[in-house]
Amino acid sequence: MKQFINRVRSLQKLKKHLRENAAQGSPLRLTDDLVFKAMLTMENEDSREALRSLVSACTRREVSSVRVLNSELTPVRLDGKGGRLDVNVTFNDGEIANLEMQVDKTSDDLKNRAAYYSAMLLTGQANRGQDYKDIKRVYQVFFLNCIMFPHSEKLPRHYRFMEVEEHDTLTEVVEIVFYELPKLEKLIKDYFTDKTALNTLSDEEKWCIFLGYRHEEKATPLIQELLKEEGIMRAEKSVEKISRNYKKFIRDMNIKKNEYEKRVMLEAARKQGLAEGHAEGHAEGHAEGHAEGEQKTRLEVARKMKARGRAFSEIYEDTGLDPETIKNL
Repeated sequence: MKQFINRVRSLQKLKKHLRENAAQGSPLRLTDDLVFKAMLTMENEDSREALRSLVSACTRREVSSVRVLNSELTPVRLDGKGGRLDVNVTFNDGEIANLEMQVDKTSDDLKNRAAYYSAMLLTGQANRGQDYKDIKRVYQVFFLNCIMFPHSEKLPRHYRFMEVEEHDTLTEVVEIVFYELPKLEKLIKDYFTDKTALNTLSDEEKWCIFLGYRHEEKATPLIQELLKEEGIMRAEKSVEKISRNYKKFIRDMNIKKNEYEKRVMLEAARKQGLAEGHAEGHAEGHAEGHAEGEQKTRLEVARKMKARGRAFSEIYEDTGLDPETIKNL
């Protein structure tokens, strides 16, 4: 029940986010964590296949199936710190991955957060009496729309428990991965100057380009090539389902905007026409002046609507003027 309630809240939050973006005219970005999460967790085959492909790329292993888990991390103490994950999944033989989209740096420490999430994913799977050898590996993956390791151009950065000096691996039960999306800029430039071929890009690089640059017009030719990849193509289909709602919000916003402008224009013309009619009405009689003022209001509104390119039928319906008058304006 709690997972269902969280899902409903996530959908409500996404819809609100899409409405706000539509109102601002902002493009839909996969670097928005709400859009990123929705793309990978929708209950359809395209979303599931996109998620499977992305997890496979991040873990550098073949993933046969994935299942989305509850995104809420339960603290080990009543007063302990919990957490809400973006995309929490289990795959293959019970291994776990959490995929996080981080738009920019925060005042908190992302490295510590990655380690904390990993620890909670570990402790969350161990039951009383279970052998430690049965604990499954966890992957904590961050897609960063910022630079966190400026000393290196390496993409991605994989971290495990290792000996400090000799660097031998203590255990592979935890792997933390950081993808700094802005570091792809040079790779994209090299692609468009024929210095890098598409078939030389790794699956990780292809996915990162799609996530970080799908909304960028300059990257459109490269994105179109990436859509030939099965997993990324499925992700695009999933995003399109979200985009349909987004485009509907934009249409609704435009309709509301036009209706508001029309009301303002009608009110302004009405006041102007009444003022002129009242002035003339003192000389010709109040009733006659009022009628003439209303007529001037309709004529002024019709002229403005015609200047804005409104349809003839719309002008006729809103002003009540006869067709011949509207035609001669």
